[in-house]
Amino acid sequence: MTSPVCLPFCTRWRMSKERVSMSNKLHNKRAIAQAFGRAAQRYTRFAELQRTSGEHLMTLALPLAGQRILDAGCGTGHFSQRWSALGKQVIALDLSAGMLQQAVAEHSADAYVQGDIEHLPLADARIDLCFSNLAVQWCEDLPRAIATCYRATRPGGAVVFSTLAEGSLGELAQAWLSLDGSKRVNDFLPLAQIADACRPYRHRLYPHTLTYRFATVSDVMHSLKGIGATWLHGDRSRGLLTRRRLQALAQVYPAAPGGFPLSYHLVYGIIYRD
Repeated sequence: MTSPVCLPFCTRWRMSKERVSMSNKLHNKRAIAQAFGRAAQRYTRFAELQRTSGEHLMTLALPLAGQRILDAGCGTGHFSQRWSALGKQVIALDLSAGMLQQAVAEHSADAYVQGDIEHLPLADARIDLCFSNLAVQWCEDLPRAIATCYRATRPGGAVVFSTLAEGSLGELAQAWLSLDGSKRVNDFLPLAQIADACRPYRHRLYPHTLTYRFATVSDVMHSLKGIGATWLHGDRSRGLLTRRRLQALAQVYPAAPGGFPLSYHLVYGIIYRD
């Protein structure tokens, strides 16, 4: 791992619109970045969950926000734009070069950083608010990610995040288990472990479940592929999802009135920087 590259901060926090790269060799991070990079151009069309989660997170964050905002895991920059429109100075950070390129193309922020939330390339106490919407679930070490965001936030500021907890995509997991005994969904931490990661700090957590319904199982799978959230944890050697396999999956997928459900167990967190 190379040393983190820090953006130049001055007293007025003037930032040039430049991208700062950071090499990353952590296990599985390259696959995560590539998956989201492939989805970058179609991400906005499929990102209903991200928008719903982010809007609620902004509601929690607005009373806590100062002037300097880090959008950690910015994706295509939708919420970086929202913060910028409020007159905030925004750094947009993402692991995926493809996502960051979309954010740059949309003029989403004041500065752009390709980097890892677990190894933020920022100096201590340089931001007023760390805003991270549905990104830390891809971190290998949640306590490290939170500690790094806390370090970069000034005293009196806050770290706000949303993440996915164990049980998310449960209907899809059940269908795969019924079909062939495999586990072809991503792993997410139990709520208790998320709470443990926040325990060293003054914090609040708000669990919430959202369920979306789709006309077909193919639509379920496209919704995940469209946001880059394909199966990233575990053995992918069981074969491609062919049309025949998709039809078999649909036969065992737990149906409900209104379509095929897909549930997300969200956790919203506020960590106060003391």
